[in-house]
Amino acid sequence: MEEQYHPQAIEAEAQQYWEQNKSFEVTEQEGKEPYYCLSMFPYPSGRLHMGHVRNYTIGDVVSRFQRMLGKNVMQPMGWDAFGLPAENAAIKNKVAPAKWTYENLEYMKGQLKRLGFGYDWKRELATCRPEYYRWEQWFFTKLYEKGLVYKKMATVNWDPVDQTVLANEQVIDGRGWRSGALVERKEIPQWFVKITDYAEELLADLDKLEHWPEQVKTMQRNWIGRSEGVELQFEIEGGEPLEVYTTRPDTLMGVSYVAVAAQHPLAKQAAAGNADIAAFIEDCSHNKVAEADMATMEKKGIFTGLMAKHPITGNQVPVWIANFVLMDYGSGAVMAVPAHDQRDWEFAKQYDLTIQQVIEARNGEAYDIAKAAFTEKGTLINSGQFDGLSSEDAFKAIAEYLQQAGKGRVKVNYRLRDWGVSRQRYWGTPIPMINLADGSAVPTPPEQLPVKLPEDVVMDGVQSPIKADPEWRKTSYNGEAAERETDTFDTFMESSWYYARYCSPNDDTQMLDPEKANYWLPVNQYIGGIEHAILHLLYSRFFHKLMRDFGLVNCDEPYERLLCQGMVLADCFYREDEKGGKNWFSPTEVELNADKQFVLKSDGQPILHDGMSKMSKSKNNGIDPQVIIDQHGADTVRLFMMFAAPPEQSLEWSDSGVEGGNKFLRKIWRMVISHLEAGPAPALDVSALNDQQKDLRRKLHETIAKVKDDYDRRLTFNTAIAAVMELSNHMAKLDDDGNQSRAVMHEAVEACVLMLAPITPHVCHTLWQKLGHNEPVIDAAWPSVDESALVRDSIEMVIQVNGKVRAKIDVGVDEAKDSIEAKALANENVQKFIEGKSIAKVIVVPGKLVSIVAK
Repeated sequence: MEEQYHPQAIEAEAQQYWEQNKSFEVTEQEGKEPYYCLSMFPYPSGRLHMGHVRNYTIGDVVSRFQRMLGKNVMQPMGWDAFGLPAENAAIKNKVAPAKWTYENLEYMKGQLKRLGFGYDWKRELATCRPEYYRWEQWFFTKLYEKGLVYKKMATVNWDPVDQTVLANEQVIDGRGWRSGALVERKEIPQWFVKITDYAEELLADLDKLEHWPEQVKTMQRNWIGRSEGVELQFEIEGGEPLEVYTTRPDTLMGVSYVAVAAQHPLAKQAAAGNADIAAFIEDCSHNKVAEADMATMEKKGIFTGLMAKHPITGNQVPVWIANFVLMDYGSGAVMAVPAHDQRDWEFAKQYDLTIQQVIEARNGEAYDIAKAAFTEKGTLINSGQFDGLSSEDAFKAIAEYLQQAGKGRVKVNYRLRDWGVSRQRYWGTPIPMINLADGSAVPTPPEQLPVKLPEDVVMDGVQSPIKADPEWRKTSYNGEAAERETDTFDTFMESSWYYARYCSPNDDTQMLDPEKANYWLPVNQYIGGIEHAILHLLYSRFFHKLMRDFGLVNCDEPYERLLCQGMVLADCFYREDEKGGKNWFSPTEVELNADKQFVLKSDGQPILHDGMSKMSKSKNNGIDPQVIIDQHGADTVRLFMMFAAPPEQSLEWSDSGVEGGNKFLRKIWRMVISHLEAGPAPALDVSALNDQQKDLRRKLHETIAKVKDDYDRRLTFNTAIAAVMELSNHMAKLDDDGNQSRAVMHEAVEACVLMLAPITPHVCHTLWQKLGHNEPVIDAAWPSVDESALVRDSIEMVIQVNGKVRAKIDVGVDEAKDSIEAKALANENVQKFIEGKSIAKVIVVPGKLVSIVAK
C-alpha cells in the first residue's frame, strides 16, 4: 500500500473523477431539500489571488457539508466580466477588451478547478455574453414601460480635452487620469431606475434578515437614510417659491440665510447679469461632490442679490449660492441656521452673517454660540409663540402651523437617490433605448434584443468605440431614421441579478424560469467581502423585489444568510530609493538571516519590514496561490485558509502555518494507512470496551457533534479543524491491545475522513476509497452521533485545599457524597497539605470540585 502522501497525484485523480462523473451537476429534485450556496463571482482580472481562494474555499466547505446532510446542493460559478479594468488593459496591451476578458476567464477557470471547488460548471455564465445581458436589456424595457425608468439631466465629471465623462476613480487630484486636464462638472442626460420607490421596503425588510451581520444592515440603513422632516417654502419676490427640506423645523426661527446649489435655477438667474456670480458658479463646477469631501472643504459662497421671505416671521433673509449645497440632494436648497448647524456656522462666520440662537440646553445651561454651533436638541428660545417648547414638541407645532398656512408639510425623506445606470464607457451592456429625431426615446422592441456590443474593436483611450462609430448608432423606428443609445449600463446592473440567472442559465426563451427560480431561491448562504455591503447588496435586493413584482420570483429577499469574509494579510517589505520613495519586494524574495534580520535573498542585505497589510499589487505582497498549490497541494492551501482565522476576521498569511497544515495532512494520511496495514477491523462491540476505549469513543462523538455545529450554525471552520486535530492526538494514544481497540480506531478514522472531507476533499476522496468504500466520499452521509457513547461512567473532579487546587480525582457519576469526600481526603497529594491540620470543613460541589478547609 502507498505509504507516502503525494498531493499532486491524489488531487489530479480526484478532480478527474469529479469531472468524468459530473459529480457537481445538479437538477431540481422534488422531495429533496434544496440548498443554494453562492460566493460572489470574480472579475476575470487574469489570476486568482488569495482573497478569491479564501472566499471560494468557504463556499465550497459549506456546499460539501450541506451535501453530506442529504441536501440537493447547488454551487455555481460565473464571471462579472464587464467594467473599466478591461478597457484600461485593452489600451495598455493593445488588445480588444473581449479577447483580454475571455482569455483571463479561461485561465482563472483552470485555477478554480485546480483548487477542487465543486461547481456546477454547466451553469457557468459571463455577464459580457449577449445571451446573459439580452435579458437584462429586456427587463430594463419592461421597467421603462412600468414607469420605473426615466431620463434626466445629471451632473458628471467631464474631461474637456478627451471630451469624455470620467468615473470618480478616473479623477485624480481634480484632473483627468489620462489627459491631466482640470475636470469640469457638466450636466448631460442620464438614465435612472427608481430605487427610491422601494426605499421604505428596502429599509423595513432589513429586519427580516436575521442571518445577516448587523454591521451590514446598519450600513444599509444609513445609506437609505430615512428621515422625517418638514418640506417648506420661502417666498422669493417676483419668482417661484424656494422649497427646502429640514429635519429640524424646531430651529426654523433661527434661519438667517438660505443657500442654494450652484446649479440651482435661482443661481443661474442671478448669474445672468452678474459676472462675479457667473465666475463663482464656474469655479464650483470643478468641486468634488463626495459627501466626505464636502464636509472638510473650505466653505465658499456668494450673495445672489435676492431675498427670501421667512414663512413664519415674514422677515427677509438673503439667498446665497454655497459650494457645500448639492443639486443632487433634495431640492438643491437649504435653510441655514448657523447657531445650530456647524457647517452653516462656519459659512456665517466666513461672511459675517447673523447667528441667532433659538435652542438652549434642556437644563438651561448657557452655551457660547460664538465658539461653535449648538447642535443638540433642547428647549426653544427667541422663537416667539414657540418659546418653551421642547424640540420634539416644536417639531409638531411648527409643522402644524406651516401646514395650516399652506407653506409646508410633514414629509418622509430618504438619503437614497435614484440609481443612475448610464455609463459613457464601452465595455458594458448597451442601454436598450432608441433616440428619435424629435428628442424623445423609446425602448428597443423585444424582437431586436439583444442590442449586441461589438467585440472586435480598437481602443484609443479617448472615446467609446460605439460612440465613435456612426454606423453602430444607426437604426430605425417605425420606418423613420433613429439612433441607438450609446451609453452602457453600470456594471452593478449585471451583478444585481446573476444569482437568479444561475437557476436557469441556458434558457433562451425567458429571463428566468419561475418554477426553477422558486425551487432554489432565496440563496441559502451568500459569501463575499464587506466592501460590497452597500451598493452591490442593496442593488441586488432592489432588483430582486423588481423581479418579484414582475412575477419572476416569489420571495422578498435574494439572500437568506450572509457571511462577509475577512481580508488576507501578508508581510510588506521595502527599500527606499534616492528620492525617498519606496520600492516594494515580494515576501518570497525575503528571508531571515542567522541574526534574525530580514534580508533580501538576492544580495543578503537588510530590508525594511512594514508590518502586515492586505495583499495588493501596490505593496507587492501578494502570494500566488498557484505557487503554493504546486509546492504543497490544493488541500493544504484550503486547510490553512480555513484554520488560520475565523472566516469573518482578517487572516495573516504564514509560510510556517501552511507547512503546519501540510504536516497535519501527512499525519492523517499515515494514521489511515498504518491502520489499514494492520488488517481488517472487527465489528465494534460497545459492551466489551475498556475505559480507554470508551474515553476515545466519547471524545470521537463529542467531536462529531461539535464539528457539525461549527460547520452548520457557527461557520467557524478553524475550531472544527482544531477539534479534529485534538481528536487525532487522542487516537494516537490508544493502546492497540486487541480487536476492540482496532474497532474503535476504525470508527474514529472513518469519522475523521468524513469530518475533513469538506475542507480537504482530495485526500479524503482517496482515503475513503482505501477504507473500502465504493461510493465517493462526496456522497457519504455526515457521521451520526451515538448518544450512548457520550454517557460517562465517571467524571473528573478538582480538589482544593484552602482555595488552591492540589489534585484531581475520578469519581463515579452517581457516587455518594461521603465516598467522594473520603477519596479526596485519602488522595496522596492532598495528604501533603492537610498533614498535621484539623479539617474544618469539606464542601462537595457535585460534578465539579471538592473544597477542603484545613486549620
